[in-house]
Amino acid sequence: MQDIIVNLNISAEKYKLLYQGVAQTVYTRTLDGKSVQFPANILRPFLLRDGIKGVFRIIFDNKGKFQGIEKLS
Repeated sequence: MQDIIVNLNISAEKYKLLYQGVAQTVYTRTLDGKSVQFPANILRPFLLRDGIKGVFRIIFDNKGKFQGIEKLS
């Protein structure tokens, strides 16, 4: 298994666009500077009134398929 660590700060308004299907992918950088993309819907459990904020660990299998996500802080 592989994982990446990302720091996210997505406003509720911006996530709403993702949720509505206007955009379906989040593009960001890992803490070590690598460009990554992943499906926006994996963040749904972490959506609060002010959006999604925090450091997250995203876990993939060896073929790059999403396995899980956890909020670290």
